[in-house]
Amino acid sequence: MTKQPIHVVGGGLAGSEAAWQIAEKGLKVVLHEMRPTRETDAHKTDGLAELVCSNSFRSDDAENNAVGLLHAELRAAGSLIMKSADANKVPAGGALAVDRDGFSEAVQAALEAHENVEIIREEVTEIPSADIGQVILATGPLTSPALSEQILKATGEDSLAFFDAIAPIIHTESINMDKAWYQSRYDKVGPGGTGKDYINCPMDKEQYEAFIDALIGGEKTSFKEWEENTPYFDGCLPIEVMAERGRETLRHGPMKPMGLTNAHQPDIKAYAVVQLRQDNALGTLYNMVGFQTKLKYGAQSEIFRMIPGLEDAQFARLGGLHRNTFLNSPRLLDEQMRLKALPHVRFAGQITGCEGYVESTAVGCMTGLFAAHQALGTDIAPPPATTACGAIINHITGGHIDREDGSGPRSFQPMNINFGLLPPLDEMPKHPEGKRLRGKEKTRLKKQVMAKRGLDDFKAWVATV
Repeated sequence: MTKQPIHVVGGGLAGSEAAWQIAEKGLKVVLHEMRPTRETDAHKTDGLAELVCSNSFRSDDAENNAVGLLHAELRAAGSLIMKSADANKVPAGGALAVDRDGFSEAVQAALEAHENVEIIREEVTEIPSADIGQVILATGPLTSPALSEQILKATGEDSLAFFDAIAPIIHTESINMDKAWYQSRYDKVGPGGTGKDYINCPMDKEQYEAFIDALIGGEKTSFKEWEENTPYFDGCLPIEVMAERGRETLRHGPMKPMGLTNAHQPDIKAYAVVQLRQDNALGTLYNMVGFQTKLKYGAQSEIFRMIPGLEDAQFARLGGLHRNTFLNSPRLLDEQMRLKALPHVRFAGQITGCEGYVESTAVGCMTGLFAAHQALGTDIAPPPATTACGAIINHITGGHIDREDGSGPRSFQPMNINFGLLPPLDEMPKHPEGKRLRGKEKTRLKKQVMAKRGLDDFKAWVATV
């Protein structure tokens, strides 16, 4: 008997990864993407897996960083997104950053060439019925209004929402390298990097204070009535919102000067530093790291040209703002990411309450595997909570949330992967020479042991699926 194809709605990172995992299991999958039939406020192309914000997948350090561990786990699972990212990486210190156009083209080409994948360009306005078989909704933070309304009806919950802000991109040739210089923080060499992977623009105290005043006083994007009470996700705060929280906030955040030495004035320590990261393989575009913004375009051009080295900056794209929506997943989804009210429907990606490119990819990967194994009649358990992938699923489905008086989980908010989501070690690691560990050394070794445990456990899990 021929199995029904599995339908995946949404061609972003999560949807593309879910479709790939299903197809690789030998099952037919139909991937529905509404662009270009219906555009969004944030996308610029109709390419699958388009990166609308940063071009960075963050740290690639699998021994010391939870994001790096997640990278390693996804590679072990045969992730299309990670394979495409690795093939299109650009220098970014210890981070894995990509040429966004080349990355999207690689993902789309692989899916178009796969014999088990059918791509349909159409807007899905209703949740498909169980008659067509399994469905994965991976429509992300920019789910169309019609489908959003259907999801709300099906869940019986008020949708939560927050804002994501987009950082500007600058033409490299317009940066004044007589003032700026190339250097990674602490000269760290990362994937495809040299230790000189960022362009750094220094500020003295007077310049920094004037910049903060301009940010706070700059004209901001006005909100529509339905947006006014939408909060920001702390991991993606607009630069001017951070400035409003305290004048020193940026110096201890995206503009921190630590680990950087001005090549033009090595004896003078900068008070603050703005970093720019390569955005494409040619190196002709750089994005402003941590400079998500809701400033109006005119204000952005004026204020960001106050930064030394960017006086004549030409912007390939100015910053923007879009609303992000996500489900109250611990109440609504089971551990297989199925909607309890409609078990033939699974959710994947940011709409589930994970935050970040790699996290969305991981949820898409796991959801695709869950759906594929159900179709094959070999249901699988989620990966262990000791793994990064398992920790994310655990976060989304509420396994980590304390329950009070049996009333259900406490408030649910989007989360990036971090070691705090993984269960503690059974015993604290010890120094090889028996010395007592303290402070940073203890923290570093603890992370390394947790990362090794996680990757070992994930490889053992993925070998069974």
